[in-house]
Amino acid sequence: MRIGLLTDGGYPYATGESRLWCDRLVRGLPQHEFDLFALSRSARQEAQGWVQLPYQVSRVRTAPLWTPEDGTLRGSGERGLLARLVTGGEQSYGRRDRKRFTEHLTALATAVCTPDRAGTEAGEGPGAELFTAGLYGLAELARERGGLHLALRSETTVRILEAATRAHGTGRTVRSATVPDHLAFAAELERALRPLSLDWYDQESLGAVDLCHAASGGAAALPGLLAKRFFGVPLLVTEHGVPLRAHYLAAASGTPYGAPVRALLAAFHGRLATEIYRQAALVTPGNTHVRRWQQRCGADPARQRTVYPGMAAERFGPVGEDAERLGAAGEGAEADGPDTLVWVGRIEPAKDLIALLHAFAEVRRARPDARLRIFGAPAEGDEATTYLAHCTALAAQLFPDEATGAHTEGSSPVTFEEIGGPEIPDLAEAYGAGGVIVLSSTVEGFPVSLVEAMFCGRATVSTDVGAVVEVIGGTGLVVPPRNPKALADACVALLR
Repeated sequence: MRIGLLTDGGYPYATGESRLWCDRLVRGLPQHEFDLFALSRSARQEAQGWVQLPYQVSRVRTAPLWTPEDGTLRGSGERGLLARLVTGGEQSYGRRDRKRFTEHLTALATAVCTPDRAGTEAGEGPGAELFTAGLYGLAELARERGGLHLALRSETTVRILEAATRAHGTGRTVRSATVPDHLAFAAELERALRPLSLDWYDQESLGAVDLCHAASGGAAALPGLLAKRFFGVPLLVTEHGVPLRAHYLAAASGTPYGAPVRALLAAFHGRLATEIYRQAALVTPGNTHVRRWQQRCGADPARQRTVYPGMAAERFGPVGEDAERLGAAGEGAEADGPDTLVWVGRIEPAKDLIALLHAFAEVRRARPDARLRIFGAPAEGDEATTYLAHCTALAAQLFPDEATGAHTEGSSPVTFEEIGGPEIPDLAEAYGAGGVIVLSSTVEGFPVSLVEAMFCGRATVSTDVGAVVEVIGGTGLVVPPRNPKALADACVALLR
């Protein structure tokens, strides 16, 4: 079988999300051939290169969705059997095509701006029909005419969006949109629909595969929708997180836009998620938490199969054995043993290290000898880098009498470290550096760090988000998110 693996900001990039899972999937199916269709998220991600690809991957097509709005999308160069993608600028539309564009975009905008009546099932009703008619109509136009880039950034688009927000039946928030709101949403819509303008939709590309497997929803699955539409290729969608929920949270706190733009973006991504689940032959959530979200968005339970991400336990076994020996030896056996809290992960706002630092200040009042070792690096992007700086500044503010920095004897009770140095050369050693592993996230999919902590025989304290309760199965302490006091009390209970 020839499988088209669709990714967004993931495999084959070295810093991509779900790259390890995708690599295990490909290597675990040696009898099949893979064509990889990858969307990249930033210049930095592309600059850090790819992982070494197995022989099962015969071709890679890439497209950056982060490029400036210059009317072109340029892809990667050839690597052996790897193909090159070059998508040119948009051709000028004639009168007939301008009419088609106006008709299809109006349908899509109307569906986004007008909510369904109460009681309407996801994927049913006139709104869903308008959305799909507009989406696939725009896709067909893009395929025939070389793209939508210029058209979606035109004055015509802004006028269509403005008319849709003023139409009868729109909500108060959407109706209050101003001209800057229309311009902002038009820009976001152009970015969201860029996959429609790729040159992947022909008999030599997505038309040549037997199955499309999207490694996430959203942008990654959009080419799969079009492959099914144009060539009848079945679509399989795997989600270890909930892209729609991530969009909701980002719209609530992570964007500079006002309420009208946030509402429009949430409606668009909600409509798109519903259509993806409706068209997928099979949807494989990574846990029950994701499964419930998918069902709320219209996924048919009969076509869902929960498949937990596989994890290798062998590398953590020796640390687990050390934990047993440490427990037998008593609390004083190791300087960085039972009295040390450890946090492991990507440093970004969703991990809520701010709450963890405030919680640790409470822990220190009850346990003056306690330490907190934070192992990680900022996630990609300026926001994550700024967040790390904010966290280190807060640690210095909370513990002003003790220096912060690398872990040394007698240094600050809080340290920020990266794995790979002489003291902590491996991920397993990071978990072995303490007696209690803490997860403080406000958003989480499948909490890999908790599973790794349990492989290492460590006690855990975690916030009740994502699949946390499902994963730990009653073996750790769970507290509400954004509650430093509850987090501190649970940590102190275990330290005692």
